[in-house]
Amino acid sequence: MNELLTATNLTKRFKPEEHPVVDKVCFGVKEQEIFAILGPSGCGKTTTLRIIAGFERTDDGSIQLNSKTLECPYTHIPPEKRGIGFVFQDYALFPHLSVLENVKFGIRNAGGSEREFRALKMLDLIGMKSLRSRKPHELSGGQQQRVALARALAPKPSLLLMDEPFSNLDAVLRNSTRNEVRKILKDAKMSAILVTHDQEEALSVADRIGVMNNGKIVQIGTPEDVYYRPKTRFVAQFLGKTNFFAAQATGLEARSEIGYLMLDKPARGDVMISIRPEHLTLERATPANCSGTCGIISSKEFKGHDITYHIKLPTGECIVHTDNRMPFGIGENVVVRPLEPAVVLKQDS
Repeated sequence: MNELLTATNLTKRFKPEEHPVVDKVCFGVKEQEIFAILGPSGCGKTTTLRIIAGFERTDDGSIQLNSKTLECPYTHIPPEKRGIGFVFQDYALFPHLSVLENVKFGIRNAGGSEREFRALKMLDLIGMKSLRSRKPHELSGGQQQRVALARALAPKPSLLLMDEPFSNLDAVLRNSTRNEVRKILKDAKMSAILVTHDQEEALSVADRIGVMNNGKIVQIGTPEDVYYRPKTRFVAQFLGKTNFFAAQATGLEARSEIGYLMLDKPARGDVMISIRPEHLTLERATPANCSGTCGIISSKEFKGHDITYHIKLPTGECIVHTDNRMPFGIGENVVVRPLEPAVVLKQDS
């Protein structure tokens, strides 16, 4: 697919003496791609989104959309002329307008019949044509979210921006709504940028993820890439539970507190490695298999389909996820075994 949007070295300071809120950020968004910017609160992700939307000016760097420069230190296309849609965190629906009227409001440069036709088409796409006469307060949170999405899509933008769009929904509704939104965006063949601090949200909705920390994009990849092959300790820890071990590497193998592990790439000397809890398993310790690397189960969490064990090791601890057919007891001696290669981490910058 062709690249639709290119952000190059975006930099933003709110005060000259302060560290940049956005620090030389670079990424691209392909046609029909959902790209997530994932990071903790205060990392600069919303400011990055606001620069792309045109609500903030960049101090340095540039943004191109369809090869047209929208933003750089000497160019600033106003938000309303960028061809970019925006779904706000609180949806920003007009309470006195019906669902249909809210969607029609976003359509400019079209006659009344054309606006009505396009608005109804959008409501059909989101499965809410039958609710077109209702007011926002008569809708559930998930329905309001879909109306906000339809209003943003109705003007046929080149790109859609979404700032924490599911944060106001409860956990059950959030899960179903984000699946619906992904389907709507794919059916509409829309490119989108999603900003979120929710790892599960980014992993389940996005085609690619840019992980952000302290104003920088520290890793870009598919959900599988960033989860299974994190480059730094921050990425490994932010994307979910993981275990860190200091190890001594000799090529594709390393010695650690749980014994020898295979590595995802060659390394030599002292390294820090990461391995997910689901990539470990347990054996009951015996004189034949322990050889000084056994641990003790300090706690367990039974979750029905799986069990999470916390293992006390000679100088630390680790977490292991197993299926429910491995019922070890608290206080048992066990040996931790790797099922997959560990990931060699770079030092966080």
